[in-house]
Amino acid sequence: MGRSLLWQSLYSSSATFNRAVENPNSITVTVPATSANLGPGFDCLGVALNLYNHFRFTRLDPSAGSLIITATGDEADRVSRDASNLVYRSFLKLCETAGVDAPPVQIDIQLGVPLARGLGSSATAIAAGLTGANYLLHNAVDYNSVKALAIALEGHPDNIVPALLGGCQISADRDGRWYDDGVPWNATVAPVVAIPNFELSTAEARQVLPDNYSRADATFNGAHAALLIRGIQTGSRESLATAMQDKIHQPYRFGLIRGADAVRQAAREVGAYEVVISGAGPTLLALTHTKDAVAVATAMQQAWQGQGVGAIAKVLKLDLNGTRLHSAQ
Repeated sequence: MGRSLLWQSLYSSSATFNRAVENPNSITVTVPATSANLGPGFDCLGVALNLYNHFRFTRLDPSAGSLIITATGDEADRVSRDASNLVYRSFLKLCETAGVDAPPVQIDIQLGVPLARGLGSSATAIAAGLTGANYLLHNAVDYNSVKALAIALEGHPDNIVPALLGGCQISADRDGRWYDDGVPWNATVAPVVAIPNFELSTAEARQVLPDNYSRADATFNGAHAALLIRGIQTGSRESLATAMQDKIHQPYRFGLIRGADAVRQAAREVGAYEVVISGAGPTLLALTHTKDAVAVATAMQQAWQGQGVGAIAKVLKLDLNGTRLHSAQ
């Protein structure tokens, strides 16, 4: 990899763009995994984590065809190699928004984020496709429009905004325009993920949610989401243990995740503040003090194995950079 450029800075000036890479016809885009909701922050709160997918975009000579897609890494055999690929569909959407024909392109994908596990793999594809296309089109679409397009493609901001910007992000819309702000993350709070060897589709996880909620449940979640923001900033064990409670999605989804209750209990017993569903699941996310993180990861993995479920647990860190571009060598 050569020099890197953060997604936001690409839009700061034409001079920044011109210094980005030596080869304007090839760019590598790195996008972090994300964990959304964090309990009560349903569809509006998410955090970028240090697992990554890498995407290289190279203009093709028209004689080579209009599209070539390759993929490496775990589950690479499941990646579509045709125009149905989400990276390419996002690439095309950016070109359509810019009002230009999509250039012939080769997309080389290196996977590091598990698919369909609640860690934002689809957000990485969308962020990469939009960013790669906009780079090859010399920033034909402005910053706010790209972000709005990304949210529209993903459906919600909770994964895509931290994937683009990094860190922990809270998003809300006003009159059809999205606003986001970074939430300072206390250095003593460690995210731990336990990733089972089965999948749970977002569509399935959405289907179990009710169409309406009571005023009491809405009030409960509003209060707990506010406390969660404060707890993330201060690192308070008491605040986080209380704040990660939720009545909007988790009571309906936990039953879809085999062994989840046992994993949650095991993590709490060794120091986790609380365990929540990462995104739509089935990955579970624990927040804990950094000194307890390894013990929590071990307990979560062993608890799932005790339920007959293969799983991998990881102590992760926040990714503070979000989507970034690297010059090709």
